Amino acid sequence: MSFLFDQIIFGPVHSRRLESSLGINLLPADYKFCTFNCVYCECGWTHKENSQKVKLPSRAEVYSELKKNLAKIQASGHHPDAITFAGNGEPTIHPEFDLIIDDTLQLRDEYFPETDVTVLSNASTLDKPRVFQALRKIDKNILKLDAGSKETYQLINLPRPGLSLKHIVGKLKDFNGNLIIQTLFVRGESQGKVIDNTTEQEIRTWIGLLKEIRPEYVMIYPIDRRSPEGDLEKISFDELRTIASKVETEGIKTKVFS
Repeated sequence: MSFLFDQIIFGPVHSRRLESSLGINLLPADYKFCTFNCVYCECGWTHKENSQKVKLPSRAEVYSELKKNLAKIQASGHHPDAITFAGNGEPTIHPEFDLIIDDTLQLRDEYFPETDVTVLSNASTLDKPRVFQALRKIDKNILKLDAGSKETYQLINLPRPGLSLKHIVGKLKDFNGNLIIQTLFVRGESQGKVIDNTTEQEIRTWIGLLKEIRPEYVMIYPIDRRSPEGDLEKISFDELRTIASKVETEGIKTKVFS
């Protein structure tokens, strides 16, 4: 069973990382569309090829729906903490992503100037200048780094061909610290192979990459909802806190979510 968003705008929902968050889904409403196929993804498996023709919401549709929802929230007297691009896969795939970011910033300034505009991304499209520049404009640029070694990266994230960990880390470094890293820790098995990014060696290698990237801070968290790969273990808060302390020893701030 997968967890999918069937509307362009959803929420506000309570997010363990972003508090009251109004979500934006730039992807299809009935299946996951992504450059990764992460074993833990709550949206399920990525079954359709990215080259296949898909129907995505237009820039005009996103603008109209976002404006309508922001006006409704304002009239209710509530205040979202974040406007978050997430949804059913990788939001930066959308061909008008950069223009939609500009529209969102304009509407945010009109309705809720103190609300953060946030993007949750797997960092797979950072080689596109328009995506990179759009992410530099927002308040919380949250990018995935789930592994320190290329072997574990392949096992956990199952990226599309040509997406190497080395290349992604190189692009993360180009933000010069103007980013937040998110890492999900997990143990288990998938397709007969052991998956574990909590080992001493994996943690050491991952921290080495963090030292190169020097993010504003790191978000550490476990699986929360049911994943497509059923044989996965939720890592305890105490173990996550131990991992965080090792990161903080290197002068990099962390936030742990359970």
